Amino acid sequence: MNEKGSISLPYYEKARDLHQKHLVVDAHFDLLPLVLGKRLRGETRVIERDYLSSLREGGIGLVVSSLFVPNEYLPEMGLRRALDQVSALHAEMEESPGLFTLCRNTQEIRNARQKGQLAILLSFEGLEPVGNDLALLRIFYELGVRGIGMTWSRRNYAADGCFFNPVEEGQKGGLTEFGVKVAREAARLGMYLDISHLNDEGVEDLFHSYQGPVMASHSNCRALAPSMRNLTDDLIRKLASSGGVMGMNVCSTFVGNPDIKKLDEKDLADHVDHIRDLVGTDYVGFGFDFCDEMRDFTKPGPHRNYDCIKGHPHSVEFSAELLARGYSEADMVKLIGGNFLRFLEKTIG
Repeated sequence: MNEKGSISLPYYEKARDLHQKHLVVDAHFDLLPLVLGKRLRGETRVIERDYLSSLREGGIGLVVSSLFVPNEYLPEMGLRRALDQVSALHAEMEESPGLFTLCRNTQEIRNARQKGQLAILLSFEGLEPVGNDLALLRIFYELGVRGIGMTWSRRNYAADGCFFNPVEEGQKGGLTEFGVKVAREAARLGMYLDISHLNDEGVEDLFHSYQGPVMASHSNCRALAPSMRNLTDDLIRKLASSGGVMGMNVCSTFVGNPDIKKLDEKDLADHVDHIRDLVGTDYVGFGFDFCDEMRDFTKPGPHRNYDCIKGHPHSVEFSAELLARGYSEADMVKLIGGNFLRFLEKTIG
């Protein structure tokens, strides 16, 4: 049931039942960047073969896939690489008909769930594909993209990202004039804004210039793990005041100190407790950002796994841990997906 044997069976069974009965949302998964890489090697039906069973085992009903462009393709190939990821999804849907579908609003998400399909939502993880051309944002909207993470952990025309580790840089900036225009255009089109990877200055600018709810799709609490990728208590309060939601990230560096111990679902649950104590249970969900599959491309730390939860099937154990801490069934329905669905209803319709 649990490889560590630390969660009692009744909590696990109740969590598994909740994951089957209610919509479970993963607000950040690098699905299409991974799929495109495999398709470029000649593979087909990648989602069906490599990802669908684990998503189903975890009861995941909606994944938000990033559109992410690695540094080596920038600046010349940013637009092309993002379009290739959208194209890869359409090719995958043709090869695996009826198993998963691109969704553009919450009604389509509900329709997919009724049909037993995995719902997929698209979101920028960095606006490099748009450059400084606001008209391209409308084109991507027509292609089905609904989320805007203005930055990854680097600078672009819209804003400055927050870096994972200290780096030498000049004066940090917040939102640029173009970034402010993006926020306004997002509101006009019906797209949501995601502040994960945006630096503190940019987040403050966004709260000042944008009146709608904002998402932090895959960020934890800086009070518990002092990474700039996490949110301060003050920013968590501002996000909650906007009506936004933040998704819990399994990356060990953002959960605690992986140099001291091997982290697990208990450590991640501490972040949920912290948010609950600050603002309640209406503003937190799942944004796992599973990265162990990418470990061959980066240097591992003392513990081989980057992720404190080992893939979507084990998200049930995370929910079981929350149940064991006394979260009610009503709270859990919100945490596993209801909060993000409410956010999407307010932003993309």
